[in-house]
Amino acid sequence: MTISGNRITRADAISALAEYPYIYGHALGFTLLTELHNEWIKQMVFGEEDETLQAHRGSYKTTCVSIALACICILYPNDKTMFMRKSDDDVKEIIEQTKKILENPITKLLVRSIYGVELRLIKASATEITTNLTNDPRGTAQLVGKGSKGSLTGKHFDRIFTDDIVNVQDRTSRAERDRTKVIYQELQNIKNRGGRIFNTGTPWHKDDCFSLMPNPVKYDCYSTGLISEQKLADLKDSMLLSLFAANYELKHIAAEDVIFANPQTGADPALCEQSDYCHIDAAYGGEDYTAFTICRKHEGKYYIFGKLWHRHIDDVEAQIIEYRKSFNAGKIYCETNGDKGYLAKELRKLGERVVPYAEKMNKFLKITSYLKNEWKNIIFVAGTDAAYIEQICDFNENAEHDDAPDSLASIIRVLWSKNGSDKPIYKPIWN
Repeated sequence: MTISGNRITRADAISALAEYPYIYGHALGFTLLTELHNEWIKQMVFGEEDETLQAHRGSYKTTCVSIALACICILYPNDKTMFMRKSDDDVKEIIEQTKKILENPITKLLVRSIYGVELRLIKASATEITTNLTNDPRGTAQLVGKGSKGSLTGKHFDRIFTDDIVNVQDRTSRAERDRTKVIYQELQNIKNRGGRIFNTGTPWHKDDCFSLMPNPVKYDCYSTGLISEQKLADLKDSMLLSLFAANYELKHIAAEDVIFANPQTGADPALCEQSDYCHIDAAYGGEDYTAFTICRKHEGKYYIFGKLWHRHIDDVEAQIIEYRKSFNAGKIYCETNGDKGYLAKELRKLGERVVPYAEKMNKFLKITSYLKNEWKNIIFVAGTDAAYIEQICDFNENAEHDDAPDSLASIIRVLWSKNGSDKPIYKPIWN
């Protein structure tokens, strides 16, 4: 069937939402959806039991969820639905997408054909949506979005969707895995009698929350046909085998002991001169190290000068500045999460050009994506501390120290881009 024009019969409008939601998705602009996604969406909207859809990354499962949420708002306007993701920001993204679907002229056409009224959003905040289709006197929004850390006290819903409440944090932290499980178990207490929970996501660890979720249906990267063989080969080459297995093959294998092997060393230090980019991973006591990295990207290669001290940043600040000057290097990047911008301000007092930034990316994921992906192009120049290189080569999921790989991965991220440009893609929080 097709959805076009300014008029459509009521039967065709209901059919578009209930029988052919993937074609509805095409009309909305989601043209990569297939008949497989059609079945996913229908099961999300019309299924009755608690269910779990595990699908590989890049399978458009979250797009299907947003379409399903819109369909529920239209076809079951008096049902109360909660959508949960790991963080509040992730929730807002999907609530916003659902809002845009409901505001789309195609959706308005379908609603007008079914109900004879113009669809309006009575409430459309970052976390709640209510339309003029509901006549429920309870006052609860039709769709409520919540992060997994939000309060559930006193809430009750007919439908609950969880999407990616398991992520890389659950892979690297047992405490996070346990916390996610507690939250998931609490959802049973806020589900109304006769209601259901539908889970979507990708497993990260053999003992994560997916071990509790019922009726799992799995679609790995080979069964959907959504990713080409070449793209899969590229993905496999760019990350740990254990991460690829978890995210794309939906299976768990032991994490590799060796991630960064056979470093290229001994290059002429001149190849690292006049770089615009440096990075400090600062230690403020305890067992942490201070790592300093200068990186120059040239013809697809990253020439690295690295230093590592088991000392407080204040004790080695002067040495860092001398190294920067000796290489005629440029701006120094440093994160503000741990010190609220203290180091950046101190360096500026000393006349240094500084780019402070707030780190939002999981450290393990940053190291095993950016650094792993570019490892074959990284060359350490003579004079780099052996301990700096050793700490990178010793890095794994359970590594005690990760200051050098974190510093190097951070500056690689600054320079990295898909088209090979030498221009940085990381935006500072202030200049």
